[in-house]
Amino acid sequence: MNSTNPARPVTGYPAHPNPNGYSTGTAYPYAAAPPPNAGYYTQNPYYARADPQRAFIRRLFSIVISCIIISGTVLLIIWLILRPRVPEFRVDSLSVSNFNISSSLVSGNWDVQFIVRNPNKKITVKYDRIDADVFYKSEGLASTTLPPFSQGKRNETKVRATFAAIGAYVEDGVVRDVNAERGKGSVKFSVRLLARARFTAGAWGTRKRYVRVLCRDVPVGLTLTAGRGSMVGDARECRVVT
Repeated sequence: MNSTNPARPVTGYPAHPNPNGYSTGTAYPYAAAPPPNAGYYTQNPYYARADPQRAFIRRLFSIVISCIIISGTVLLIIWLILRPRVPEFRVDSLSVSNFNISSSLVSGNWDVQFIVRNPNKKITVKYDRIDADVFYKSEGLASTTLPPFSQGKRNETKVRATFAAIGAYVEDGVVRDVNAERGKGSVKFSVRLLARARFTAGAWGTRKRYVRVLCRDVPVGLTLTAGRGSMVGDARECRVVT
């Protein structure tokens, strides 16, 4: 009869856990040791190489902006010093002769005397070309070109313009309106000037600019039985735009 040793462990049953909390027969608390840390490589930062074309464009743009600012400042200073003013035009006299209008045709001669004044103290004005038109309301009647002239500082100049129309065509409504005004004793004509001028002050000068002049509704004494007449009233100021 076999005797049983009480100190011998019973086979087939798991061993008692180690009181220290570790698995029996192992020195590491995990089933397997973790893998060693992967090697850490320091990556050098990447610096983008500057695009020379973009850098050139930026420099060029900065130069252009600087030039515009400097030029604007210089022009502003010049303007503040010179204070340029537009010339003044007025109709001193206007006469009509050989005037006839009928059957949509108009004939006549207009003689206009202007007074042109340069109000500037430091600027002279040179007119290279002046185109002139005389019209009734919006209907053109005759045109001419005036010779060039110059004006000194604070100068007044008399300018004469003569117009001629021989059988110029006009609308039937113009004939009716003109004759209606003649029945009242006067007809209002308008004169328009387009001048190409240059303003200078010493070494400083502007490029050629257009001066637009409109002398509107200048009354001329004309009756149905008379073919001639002259301006009624005092001199008429004209509107000037540059």
